[in-house]
Amino acid sequence: MSIKILIADDHQLFREGLINLLSGNEEIEIVGQADDGKQVIEKTLKLHPDIVIMDIVMPLISGIEATGILSVEAPTIKVIGLTMHSENHFIKRMLEAGAFAYLFKNCTYDELIEAINTVYAGKKYLSEMITEVVIHDYIGKQKQPSSDDTKLSDREMEVLKMIAEGKTSREIADLLFISVKTVGTHKQHISEKLNLNTTADMVKYALKKGLVSLWE
Repeated sequence: MSIKILIADDHQLFREGLINLLSGNEEIEIVGQADDGKQVIEKTLKLHPDIVIMDIVMPLISGIEATGILSVEAPTIKVIGLTMHSENHFIKRMLEAGAFAYLFKNCTYDELIEAINTVYAGKKYLSEMITEVVIHDYIGKQKQPSSDDTKLSDREMEVLKMIAEGKTSREIADLLFISVKTVGTHKQHISEKLNLNTTADMVKYALKKGLVSLWE
């Protein structure tokens, strides 16, 4: 009996490449594909695959949220997280949502097949790279119990969160009833205290710390 798999990823080229790759395995049957979180829930409940290979960041509903919904609506169906995101925050949330495995998109074909077979047998699977990320994060927290967040004032934390949400300096100023110049001063202090040189660095920091999320 073949392992029925549904593939969910919003990048068409990657999704179709993965379908072509796995279709060559006689023990695997691709029963469907989806390019957003809402679609993957609907198709999974309709097609009843054994395994869903799920990206994390997708339109409408994130892969993490979709995994949580499927763990309730279709608990016998196993989810494998396949993503480019290596941050511990994403790994933790995906596993908490009910995923049976978590792999990076640069994994080997053999590693993906091993994960599929392991999950199909009802067991959890973490690649060596994922395990290293989790252990490194844990050890780092043990060595550095104090957080960088304590360096920021409450107002600076507010500004950082709004920057990560994509708000402009003018929008932040209006919401906090301060001048644009003051917003600039806060941004400068955040940059100096956390050694974050660009807006992109601030967004990444906020995501890593859980101040904002991609699936809100």
